[in-house]
This record gives sequence, structure tokens and C-alpha cells, in this order.
Amino acid sequence: MASRVPGSLVVSAGVAEGPGGSPDELLYAVAVEYYLKDATQAEIAQRHRTSRATVSRQLAEARRRGIVSIEVRQPSGRPDGDLAVAVARALGLDEVHLYSGPPPGAPPSVLSTAMAPPLAAALRGARLAAGDVLLLSSGRMVYAAAHGELPPMPGVLVAPTVGGQLEPEPWYQTNEIIRAFAAAVQGNPAFLYAPALPSAALREELLEDPSIRRVVDTWGTARAAVMGIGAPPQQRVSLPHFVPAHSAALDRAVGDLCSRFFDRDGEPVEFPGSDRLVAIPLEMLRRIPVTIAVASGAEKVAGISAGARAGYFKQLVTDVATATLLASAST
Repeated sequence: MASRVPGSLVVSAGVAEGPGGSPDELLYAVAVEYYLKDATQAEIAQRHRTSRATVSRQLAEARRRGIVSIEVRQPSGRPDGDLAVAVARALGLDEVHLYSGPPPGAPPSVLSTAMAPPLAAALRGARLAAGDVLLLSSGRMVYAAAHGELPPMPGVLVAPTVGGQLEPEPWYQTNEIIRAFAAAVQGNPAFLYAPALPSAALREELLEDPSIRRVVDTWGTARAAVMGIGAPPQQRVSLPHFVPAHSAALDRAVGDLCSRFFDRDGEPVEFPGSDRLVAIPLEMLRRIPVTIAVASGAEKVAGISAGARAGYFKQLVTDVATATLLASAST
């Protein structure tokens, strides 16, 4: 099948049967013209007596609804493919998914565009069905992922691994990340109306609330999880406000998952008040069948390595530069 995009991009289109002139058939017709007949968006707009902006939205909707599926296949023997295999073997991971990283400090929209294809491949491999639970952490990488093109997973329950209601930065606003991610995959959001680190008394009350209890209970039944890995606290430019960045207690921490810090051996690192965290324990991550970490940057190499070897995640989505550093550190 012909493709508009060079390289290894494979484009396929399909549509469910339905009455003539249905919205799905219109999306299908536009997709066939653009992807299979090489018509430009301007030509399609003229033919359908609409605007180019409308055609662009229709193509995006066709991808979102699965009428058009795009798969990027890395040819065997490519250096990047060899690198992914080498990192997976070195860290004991099931799979490593690579992308060409944007420049440091790139906005979330640029990061999400680069990261979306390999993350989408990892999510498709999870084969989630309606009713399955997909957990998400907070953080910049997961925030960016929530705004990328992801595969449809209708009926999947998308739930948070950590509270974050009081955080000002959007990448720590857990419920907003959940909302965006659920919309992207056509799933059902489950919101956690709780701060990540409440007082001891408030924590007890929160965990007795049925709506919060339902979310916390998903941690033990989840089928998959997508999590960001934080850099060592002393190297971070942004931290949740409840984390005591300059506390000596965190000097040993090389990273965190779901606001749970760990050292070079993957052992948990506690800080004052961490016993009150409303967050999934690290040990529970090992029991989730499909765990996907998304992380990049030289400052995260130690955390990625330690988290992988501890078994907190089994797949990694990262950029080529970080993967190269991981491979070098493992030799």
C-alpha cells in the first residue's frame, strides 16, 4: 500500500459498515483521498466544498477513531534497533522503544509528537480491553504523552497513581493529566480528589471516602501503567511542593516513580512525611503485568537503570541519546 510519508511508515484505512453518508464514511473517504490517492488537503477541501482546516480536523479525527492507523516499523539491523535491544538486555527489560529526541527544553507539544509513536506501539502491545485499568503517574513526560496521538482503547479505565490536587504546575495536576489521556484513548477517567501528602488525620479520612477508595483499589487490579521517572531531587528544576528537595534524607535518591523515591539499588528512600503519601507503593508496581516508563535525559540515567533492575517497570520509552548513555553505563 502506498504511503504519503517516506521511510517505514505504513498507513492503512478501514471503516465499519454503516448507512450511506454516515460520518464514519465521510472520514473514510477523506482518509482514502489523502493517504491512498495522494490528494492534497487543499484539493480535498475543494472537492468537498469545505475548508482546508476542516479537512485537517477530519484526518486527525480519522486517526483518533481508528479509521486510519499508522504504524512505524523499524527495519531490522538498523543501529537504533540494535541499541534498543542492547539496552533492554542490559537492564533486564522486556522492550525498549526509541524516538529521536527533541532539543532540551522543547515545549510539551514537541515532546509529545516525538514520543507518541513509540508509546502508542507499547500501549497497543498491552492489548487492553474495556474494563481494564491503566494507571498513570504525573510529571512532564506523562503530561506530554497525554497530549499526543495515542491508540484508541475504548472503555479502558484510566486512573492516577498519586494525588496532586494542590500542585500549581500542570504536569503535577494528576486529574488534568488523567482527563487528557482518557480523552486521547477514548477511555474512562477516574479522578483522585486528594493531595499527594495530606496530614495524617486527613489521610485517614480521605481513604475512608468511597470515591477515593475506589481509585486506590484500582492499584491492585491494574493491567498496565505508564509512569515518568524523576531525576535526583538535587538536580531537578521542578519538584512537587511537598518534597523536601534539600533534605539529607533524599541525598541517596537517584530517581522516583509516582513520587516514591529510590536509591541506586532500587530500595525505597523515605523522607519526612512520606509515610503519609497518597501514592502507589513501589512494591505494587512489580505486580502490574505491563509497566511502561517514559523518561529521557542524562540526569535520569541512574534512575532509569535502578528502577529497571528493581523491576518497577518492564518497558522503556526513551530517546536515542539517553539510550546511548544507558548502554555505555551498562558496559
